[in-house]
Amino acid sequence: MVGKYSSDPEWASVQPIPLNDGSESGVMPLASIAYKEDYLEATSYLRAVMAANELSERALRLTEDVISMNPAHYTVWIYRAKIVFALGKDLIEELEWLNRFSLKYLKNYQIWHHRQVLVSSREHFPTLPPKEMDFLMEMFAQDSKNYHVWTYRHWLVRHFELWDSPREIADVNSLLNSDVRNNSAWNHRYMLRFGPRSDQPDSGMVNAHGPPTEKGRLAVVDEDLVDEELRYAQEQIIRAPENRSPWSYARGVLRAAARPLSEWAEFARKFVVDKRDDEGNIVDVEVKSSHAVELLADVYAESAAQDAIRMLNLLKDKYDPIRRNYWDYRIRAITAEVSISA
Repeated sequence: MVGKYSSDPEWASVQPIPLNDGSESGVMPLASIAYKEDYLEATSYLRAVMAANELSERALRLTEDVISMNPAHYTVWIYRAKIVFALGKDLIEELEWLNRFSLKYLKNYQIWHHRQVLVSSREHFPTLPPKEMDFLMEMFAQDSKNYHVWTYRHWLVRHFELWDSPREIADVNSLLNSDVRNNSAWNHRYMLRFGPRSDQPDSGMVNAHGPPTEKGRLAVVDEDLVDEELRYAQEQIIRAPENRSPWSYARGVLRAAARPLSEWAEFARKFVVDKRDDEGNIVDVEVKSSHAVELLADVYAESAAQDAIRMLNLLKDKYDPIRRNYWDYRIRAITAEVSISA
């Protein structure tokens, strides 16, 4: 069978290197992969040009061909980046070429690693590529929780120092408005507002080191920012009370600002309403958020043991029974502490 490359005069000078799966030496592979003939041929020529360290236009076209057949081929991506830089190619054009693959193969790690390699070049990109964030939002429109895209965006923030970029928080707001349960967007928001900034170790960002009691605490607190973020979290909780993300976000913000969890007790009680009889005895409870119950359990554990146990029993018996053993453990710990104090 005459192949695409074997019949092309441009490649006549190249001796392809066929795949060696061990069978030529008498060692049969445990499970042979049934590659297509065109892929076997293309990769045999790829091995040949890589062995010769050929950095040419034809080698670049070959990498595109192999990638189109197998975008998960990690080695060809590394070789392509080497050729692109050696030939001084326009990296904006390379990014535009890459965009087409990104939209076709949403979960491919190699595509995003290649993109990071390109954008890492300070010579070519002293500042953020002009259409980069627009493209990322296009990707999020396809899958707003794509791990590879979020990881790349985190890297962009650190690389170009975009923590305070209006575009960053605007995009996060847009994504959360579309899906308040997007935990990836909540995580990115926390990084922007309170994440450590390596170039500014004393900027007031949260401490990631030191004793456990100090981890996650701000060295310098911007109280206005903390208030703003807590209000935002409350607004999003009202939209979806059973969504854990904003409750967890609020806990992180309170910890970062060294504020007590009890600051949120009044807000949490709006979602856990006691029903009382004429004599004031609790006869029932209306729960609109199990996360509010959990927060109140933590608050009461510090000052009102019986109320804490009541909240934990609600979680154990009705609102979070899958963690029954954990809630039982918490109840026993509080009961034991009360016995010791008595």
